[in-house]
Amino acid sequence: MLTFIAVGLGMTAAYGKFDIGQRKSKPIIYSLGLAIIITDIVTYVQLSIMNTNPANNTTLKFENLGMLIIVGILQIILIVAMTYIGNYLYFRINHPEISCIITSSQDSLNQVYRAVNRYKKQYQIRYIVDYRDPKLLETILKCHTVFMYDIPVKDRTEILEYCYRHSRNIYFNPEVPDIVEFNAQHIVLDDVSLIGAVAKELSLEQRAIKRTMDIVISLIGLIITSPVWIISAVCIKANDGGSVFFKQKRATQNGKIFEVYKFRTMKENVTNYSSVADDDRITKVGKILRKFRLDELPQILNILKGEMSLVGPRPEMLENVYSYTADFPEFEYRLRAKAGLTGYAQIAGKYNTSPRDKLILDLMYIENYSVWKDIKLIFQTLIVFFKSDSTEAFDKKDGIEFVKYQKPAKGVGSDE
Repeated sequence: MLTFIAVGLGMTAAYGKFDIGQRKSKPIIYSLGLAIIITDIVTYVQLSIMNTNPANNTTLKFENLGMLIIVGILQIILIVAMTYIGNYLYFRINHPEISCIITSSQDSLNQVYRAVNRYKKQYQIRYIVDYRDPKLLETILKCHTVFMYDIPVKDRTEILEYCYRHSRNIYFNPEVPDIVEFNAQHIVLDDVSLIGAVAKELSLEQRAIKRTMDIVISLIGLIITSPVWIISAVCIKANDGGSVFFKQKRATQNGKIFEVYKFRTMKENVTNYSSVADDDRITKVGKILRKFRLDELPQILNILKGEMSLVGPRPEMLENVYSYTADFPEFEYRLRAKAGLTGYAQIAGKYNTSPRDKLILDLMYIENYSVWKDIKLIFQTLIVFFKSDSTEAFDKKDGIEFVKYQKPAKGVGSDE
């Protein structure tokens, strides 16, 4: 019972709790479902070991597998029922918050609107406002919740203070200085309050533990997934007779260049650039491999060679690194850590997540590194297989028009 409780609490801490009203029903079901399945398996194995003794089984036996499956199914049914009932009752009692989006351009609006609009039961978007609009403050007072995205820090600070003064819920996208402040500590020198942001690097112990985890878990993963490797290789070869593996130069820690290994998902001898919606370069087998992220399994070899880590920023194509860094130099900050097979940006993000949002997710991981966080992210990687939108391509957009505020000309609707 203690094992069941301890593992159960650990798994829910890794995957997420019964947080109805905050997440959609399916993500809660996937999270709790995985948590309970892993908890059941660990407890079952322990019971089997405890049952190996002279009075019961002289050798290790896994008995009553049918009972384990039945119990697991009943638990999943209960989780599904409680989740849907819980969210139904919650949203019957709590109506969507009247919301507005404050932003600066059409591209920025596309990004934030797509994200917020997925949570229609939580937020009802009534207003889209340019942060330069003189009627902005009036609009804020009509809302319960304010979303700010891609607004200059000075203007954002003024709007944030106004929202705080009038008790409005506030959500805004962080910039690099926000990440630094978020991970800083409050320090009092004499009687002066300061925010201390100490430059962080992995200690010798952390590097040793991380590398040991990389080797051990990768070897276990290689053994467990070996049937997938064989099936994938046969299918790729049977599809067009081309090579099974694909190698490409990528950037890792401190800008070091290495060749990443992947299962080939595109036709051979095609132009190389990030995939887009309905990409005709992707093979039939490649579509399946990409859908479940199985094309990235060969990166286990990169991990064993020490070129990558299990957890870290996604290794970007060199073309993307140069392009993104040219647009905003802060993108190179993500090269402070070794590239990873999985990570915060890979789990929370998608293929079409904007470079700026990828950077923020990666910096959140780098600045908050801990062994427990790595373990948590490794477990959370399983969630990716259930996310149908995790492989959305780059050019998918929600259609809503942004009306940019135009300052009136002199003598036309103004007092100038």
